[in-house]
Amino acid sequence: MHLVWDWNGTLLNDLDVVVTATNAAFASLGGPAVTAEEHRRDFRRPVSDYYAGVLGRPVSEAEFAELDAVFHHTYREALASVRLTMDARQAMTAWTGTQSLLSMWFHEELVPAVDRFGLSFLRVDGLRESRGGGYKAAHLKMHLAELGIDSSTVCLIGDSADDAHAAAAVGARCVLYTGGFTHPDNLRPCGVPMADTLLEAVRFAALN
Repeated sequence: MHLVWDWNGTLLNDLDVVVTATNAAFASLGGPAVTAEEHRRDFRRPVSDYYAGVLGRPVSEAEFAELDAVFHHTYREALASVRLTMDARQAMTAWTGTQSLLSMWFHEELVPAVDRFGLSFLRVDGLRESRGGGYKAAHLKMHLAELGIDSSTVCLIGDSADDAHAAAAVGARCVLYTGGFTHPDNLRPCGVPMADTLLEAVRFAALN
């Protein structure tokens, strides 16, 4: 079995920084501030839809570009203080098969971030586009193609409905971590196993 890890909100415990950066972005357009729980409850992809929902109106392409720029600038400034999820290293060690990492964070920034923690994966892939906010399914398909791994032998551990949808789209299994970016109530409709810790997620992933 091969395990694909999600990064933000799963292995990387960056929810607080994401909320801070999100609020900075909203403030740039005179929008409201959100709490971590509100973010976990309301966040969705595409990100432009989430922004529109919080602002209570459609977001133009120019406004999305501004929100995106402010978010990433604020996030990058705080990134050095972010740590791994408490049991991330234990969970990775507990997995006996191969492991890779697929993130929707920018590839050129993801790789040094992963290196900073001394983590080792069969392959690391991040977003190679100039702007994020889209869906993960196509990226997972490419990730597995580059690895040459049959998706039927794969389990993805992530923290969002998008992770579950991506896994389903390629015929892989999925386990969702409830301690990340998404409120558990929003994960249940995905119909996949849910875990409160990463160690528990690995145990579910190991079940055939």
